[in-house]
Amino acid sequence: MRFWASIGRGLRLRCPRCGEGRMFRGFYAMNDACSACGLDFRQEHGYYVGAMYVNYLATAVVGMTAALLLIRHYPFRILVGPLLAWAVVFPMVFFRWSRSLWLAIELWLRSNTQA
Repeated sequence: MRFWASIGRGLRLRCPRCGEGRMFRGFYAMNDACSACGLDFRQEHGYYVGAMYVNYLATAVVGMTAALLLIRHYPFRILVGPLLAWAVVFPMVFFRWSRSLWLAIELWLRSNTQA
């Protein structure tokens, strides 16, 4: 399995194995398995904790980059509100992509470590 193909499928919220089935049936509701290849999206309990790290990393990197770029032009007291709003809203919106990317990366790693 190629890394960028897996990541691309994850960004499109498709099954990282086949790229056909949808991972989500609603904004937060995840399908149990891929409708095309049958990949089980229900992993063991705690599996998607890694997706929280992906979500946190994306939130922190974009938020800190924006803060460092904007601090030159605006006082900190003006930036606090929008940055806090970013830190609350973005993780909720990015939830699906963080889960999808986590599964894609883990599936790619698993396919490349098996002999």
